[in-house]
Amino acid sequence: MATNEPEHEPRDVEEAGANEDEDTGAQVAPIVRLEEVAVTTGEEDEDAVLDLKSKLYRFDKEANQWKERGAGTVKLLKHKSTGKIRLVMRQSKTLKICANHFVTQGMNVQEHVGNEKSCVWHARDFADGELKDELFCIRFASIENCKAFMQKFNEVAESEVEKEESKDASDTAGLLEKLTVEETKTEEKPVEKEKTEVEAEEKKKSEPEKADEEKKTEEAVPST
Repeated sequence: MATNEPEHEPRDVEEAGANEDEDTGAQVAPIVRLEEVAVTTGEEDEDAVLDLKSKLYRFDKEANQWKERGAGTVKLLKHKSTGKIRLVMRQSKTLKICANHFVTQGMNVQEHVGNEKSCVWHARDFADGELKDELFCIRFASIENCKAFMQKFNEVAESEVEKEESKDASDTAGLLEKLTVEETKTEEKPVEKEKTEVEAEEKKKSEPEKADEEKKTEEAVPST
């Protein structure tokens, strides 16, 4: 009588499993050994004074519209030696730089009209490797984050103005001090010259008088 059973019976499951799990004691060394590589971001000498999640846009003048630049973290980084502060925005997934520029005097960030979670500003940005005049718009998840960004950004810009004014005042003071010293030296030179001329004149006058005295002395000596 014919049946539907397969012609060949499968091996015992337990036996097959035992053979597969059997430890031979052999150790397989990795074909390629990977070494740790230090990744540098260029931010090692800087401290973050602000770090917020956001989405960045830039205004395309040719298309006359806003275009998304990337979503990620915007930072204000202060250099440990120079004290300069720059804005850096990176995409979360690729870490591609969306914005990269220094916050300088004259810069000002303002609320984007009609949206309290967004703000705009102009900057000379070099995220693409060359300086470009850009109009940026950044949007945050909350009004509080937007206000915190605006406040810190404008504080930095104002401090840069104060630094520049202080530097100008210091340079001016140094220049005035240098001019004063030079004027003093100039005034001293004629006095010394006048003194020398007076001494020479007195010497010139004394020589004839001395000659007259010697002549009178010779006349007073009796002849032998």
